[in-house]
Amino acid sequence: MSLLDIRGLRKAYGALKVTDDLDLSVEEGELHAIIGPNGAGKSTLIAQLSGQTPSDAGAVRFNGAEMMGKPMHARVRAGMSRSFQITSILPGFTALENVAAAVQARQGSSFRFFSPVAGEHALNEVALEMLTRVGIAERAFFRAGSLSHGEKRQLELAIALATAPKLLLLDEPLAGTSGQEADRLVEVMRSLKGEITLVLIEHDMDAVFSLADRISVLVYGRIIATGTPDNVRSDPRVRAAYLGEETAEEGA
Repeated sequence: MSLLDIRGLRKAYGALKVTDDLDLSVEEGELHAIIGPNGAGKSTLIAQLSGQTPSDAGAVRFNGAEMMGKPMHARVRAGMSRSFQITSILPGFTALENVAAAVQARQGSSFRFFSPVAGEHALNEVALEMLTRVGIAERAFFRAGSLSHGEKRQLELAIALATAPKLLLLDEPLAGTSGQEADRLVEVMRSLKGEITLVLIEHDMDAVFSLADRISVLVYGRIIATGTPDNVRSDPRVRAAYLGEETAEEGA
């Protein structure tokens, strides 16, 4: 059984069908990339899966349980997290405090910053481990608002990892990063492969084809092809719809 199984997923805004009877399966432990031209529905799909955007119809089974109709926090508790939109970075708090708060929430507490997490050794220990994992442990005591754009991306990933997800949804994690920052994030994603199931939307095709175990191509709200990077690269339907013509234009 697939870790994530999507059947007949739909979302429309008036006459515009953004996801159109979409079917997709993601296997446990894989990094599954979703690519497609601008307006294909990729970011909407991630928003539907995370619970940010309600779906009109369909089924989303995760780890054997139906997720349709469940709010974002319930999906996070079930082990489905969305990086970069799972929570807002609190710019006035340190990187360590941001991650420790996510650990605290995972353990069943609320985000109560009037009772600072700074004095909680166990929380901070896990938080520092997450910051180390994403490569910014040296920024632990810097205020989040002072971090560079790429470091904020790394922090957001650490916050998502702090919820101990089984599935991590990544919506263009490299957007706006410098070459060096992007390289660091790619290495973090590579290190997570096989440990956490990853669904990746990303416009950087070099990163996608180097990281993905399987790739699905989304066009006008439907998956037109799924396969290994080599199979997808050589698929004539994919080349006609996307890779051969619009690689430089890909986005959400």
